[in-house]
Amino acid sequence: MLFQRKKSYATITSASDRIPSEIPDGLLSKCPQCTAIQYFKELDKNSKVCSKCDHHFKLSVHERIKETFDEGSFKEFDEDMISKDPLEFPGYPDKLAVQKEKSGLKEAVVTGEGKINGMPLIGVIMSFDFFAGTMGSVVGEKVTRAIESAMAQKLPLLIFSTSGGARMQESILCLMQMAKTSGAIAKFQEQGGLYISVITNPTYGGVSASFAMLGDIILAEPGAAFGFAGRIVIEQTIKQKLPDNFQKSEFHLDHGQLDRVVHRKELRTSLAQLLELHQSH
Repeated sequence: MLFQRKKSYATITSASDRIPSEIPDGLLSKCPQCTAIQYFKELDKNSKVCSKCDHHFKLSVHERIKETFDEGSFKEFDEDMISKDPLEFPGYPDKLAVQKEKSGLKEAVVTGEGKINGMPLIGVIMSFDFFAGTMGSVVGEKVTRAIESAMAQKLPLLIFSTSGGARMQESILCLMQMAKTSGAIAKFQEQGGLYISVITNPTYGGVSASFAMLGDIILAEPGAAFGFAGRIVIEQTIKQKLPDNFQKSEFHLDHGQLDRVVHRKELRTSLAQLLELHQSH
């Protein structure tokens, strides 16, 4: 015979080969940056930061409140305020219902009063889980009311931003919220109020172009992407290839758009220090 069948040998698969293509719900999580597989419980213990590459996963509103405020101190404002369909946009009511069911929230923002290390402040926490954090009339109204509450009580204001931009189903009504929230912040700052803005991943469109970038102090989590238009749109417009880290928080810090990039595990401590400095003055 010219050819002989090769002997078969036992083979050992690599760790990556043994990773199931579909990760069981509620058990394991795959990092979108380094693809490391981690148990959800371990990820939660690490403040939802990848232990391999330090990628910051998105936090839900309730996780953000737990990470930031003193236990049991956060009291929500306007919790029954919900979006309607003022322009009778086709399918909008059904989409709102789906978002409420999926996220467990009534809108893309939660506002309230809480404490950090015993120091009271007004908090605004946006959620990417509800309609990708898009800003509609209710989001703008809740943010504005929170600003006005901070102004009336002479308390610091803390806003965590994350958003895909304006909510197209509300057209011009959502765009009006940019001016509305920006005007409220301007009045708050004129009266000497402290506004700390924290940018989280991702923050784009009308939110980035309004209250997210108006803080007296602007912080961001590592790797957070933010800007007005997205990377693809900009590249297609200017016909140029952008840097790999374009629109990431580290890029913005290097170009003077941020005061500091703060790791999630250090954020609460940093916020407490800023509040203490403000109180001392």
